[in-house]
Formats: sequence, structure tokens, C-alpha cells
Amino acid sequence: MSKPKVLIIYTGGTIGMIRDEKTGTLIPFRLERVVESIPSILELGIEIHSMELDEIIDSSNVTPSVWIELAEIIRVNYNDFDGFVILHGSDTMAYSASALSFLLENLGKPVIFTGSQLPIGLPRTDARENLITALTIAGMRNKDGRSLIPEVCIYFEDRLYRGNRTYKYNSENFDAFISRNYPILAEAGVRIRIFEERLLAQSTKDFVVHKTLNQNVAVLKLFPGLALQHYPKLYKDSRIEVVIIETFGSGNGPTSGDFLPAVKEMIDNGILVLNITQCREGRVEMGKYETSEKLLSLGVINGADLTFESAITKAMFVLGLTDNLNERRHLLTTDLRGEMTL
Repeated sequence: MSKPKVLIIYTGGTIGMIRDEKTGTLIPFRLERVVESIPSILELGIEIHSMELDEIIDSSNVTPSVWIELAEIIRVNYNDFDGFVILHGSDTMAYSASALSFLLENLGKPVIFTGSQLPIGLPRTDARENLITALTIAGMRNKDGRSLIPEVCIYFEDRLYRGNRTYKYNSENFDAFISRNYPILAEAGVRIRIFEERLLAQSTKDFVVHKTLNQNVAVLKLFPGLALQHYPKLYKDSRIEVVIIETFGSGNGPTSGDFLPAVKEMIDNGILVLNITQCREGRVEMGKYETSEKLLSLGVINGADLTFESAITKAMFVLGLTDNLNERRHLLTTDLRGEMTL
């Protein structure tokens, strides 16, 4: 069997940063310097190729157009590689991984996002281990010679996560990411243990890359005392098509004041309202309490255990997929890429 082939796609981020001697700030440098910093990569038994975006960016500057560019790169190179590793800044990595999971339908190969908390040139960096292990996992194949992991993932600090189930929760430690509502897909210790029963099933359908994201999405985070009387008109005038409401606990909102009338006005104006919880663990259970039962009766969509990052990118994807209101509602309540537990 020939060596597995993996393509590294470099977008920027801390993993490829150096300190500017004049300003003292961290700025990106070129991909070849990243690879040169880890000569042991050549001993992995993987044929590694690399490329980078035309414009290397900090992840804070990532936009939906970057997600579409990454999806197109994977489409063009899909048949030539066994896996893909995307080097990306950690701050918005969970958004990018979630977006790619929706854009890449019937994915049959690993697309693994990784990065680091410290630049690759520093003595105590986490970049080397993250990159080496991400490459190793991306090159893994089953006994039939097929890629082992058919989904978009994040690898950070010894753990492989489903990309659209993950969020960044720590800016100080190397274990920057966590997945509260879905278990890890793999764990790297002395050996790499893949939990195959947790992976998405290999699709028998043709690989499809979507290229449209509709950004007419707004977020409303509830807090006690929030005044809502002006929001419905603001959303309507701004042509917002989905409002994601971050509710309390298991999907609850106030039953007094202007909250329920405002939600009703949004829905009457053809705006889809998606309910996700502010809690980072757990799920929305509409109807469990009176405060959420009223939202259910108004036609608010149950976001179950979607992460915030996944809810945002799924809404953009669904809006870009169809203009039909009923189809949009159906897709938002459907588990498309393992992003929610129904």
C-alpha cells in the first residue's frame, strides 16, 4: 500500500506567528517556516503537501468567504489526498470547523483543524505535537485502504473532537477546546485511540461541496431586563431571516413584559426563530417549563444541543440552501452532520 497523502492548508493563526521586533506584536510568517520547524514530520510515513491562502490572516478576520474558499480548495484536491489538515487560529476555529462540516456534504475523508496556543518557534510550544498528531490521524486508513475518519474535526491537546460540537473555552491553557455534548472521537497518548463507534458513518453518496452561505442571521442573548420593543422592526428592516435566541437554562424565556409579543412579531414577519441555550452543556427542552412551552406554541424552533458556533453556521448554510420557509424550518430541526442530538 502506498503512503497516505495529506494536504496541509495554512490560513494563519498563532501556530505560524513570529514576534515583530519593531512592534512586539505577533505576525504571521510563511508555511515553509512552519514545516521547517518540525523536521520529524518527515518521519511520519506520510506524503505531505502544503499550500496556503493567498492572504494569511489572523483568525479574528475570518469571514464566510474564507470558509467557501477552504471548501473549494478541498473540492479541487479531494481525489488526490487521503486527508486534509487546516492550520487555523484558535479563536474562531470552532466557527470554521462547523461551517466546513455543513459545506462538505457526504465527506469521506478527514478534514482536521488544528493550531496552537503558542507560536511554533517558541521552546514550550504546543504547535509541534498538535500538528504531528493531526497529520498522523489525517493519514490513517482502514484495512480496506479508505480514509478512517469521514468528517470535519478539531485536534487540540491530545484530543480529536467533532468540529461542529466543539467550542473554545480556554485562552490560557493548552487544552483550549471542549465538547460538552458529544464525546471525543480520538485520544492521543502512547498510541492514538480512535473511537470508531462515535464517528459519522461513511456515506455511499457522491461528495458535494456547497458554495453559498447567507449571512442574514442575528443573535439575541437574553438577560434580565432586556427591552425588546424595537428588535422586531430592526430585524425586519435589516432583512434578517433567522434570529438565534440564546435563552436561559433548558430553553426558557420570560413570560411577562415584551418578550413573547416581540417573538410573535418576528415570526409573523417571516423570520425563523431558533432557540439555543446559554448553557455550554445540556440542551433546549421546549415545553419542559411553562416559560418555554409558550415559545413552542408560537412556532419557535428547538435548537436542541447545538453549540452557538454550529447554530450560527448552520443557519447561514440553510438560508443559502433554499428560499422555502418550510424547508428551512425542516433543515434547522434535522441533524445534518452530527451537529445535534435529536
